Amino acid sequence: MPRTSLPAVALPSVGTALRVVESLLLSGGQRTARRNAWTAVQEDRRRARDRVEAQHVLEAVSGRTPEAASDRASRAT
Repeated sequence: MPRTSLPAVALPSVGTALRVVESLLLSGGQRTARRNAWTAVQEDRRRARDRVEAQHVLEAVSGRTPEAASDRASRAT
């Protein structure tokens, strides 16, 4: 009995599968709101990383270390 080969079918990625399920379950407005919220979360995280990096640069330029700054703050209270 001859075997017939089946064509290779690429499986969707997890992200693609989640977007399909999301589109079936949520209306357009909810989907947009969720994506906007996630974009805002990512932007907040980026700004937080930038703040930490800027703080490290300022401390390096001023010759202070984070430990020395926290020691001074604890002695001031």
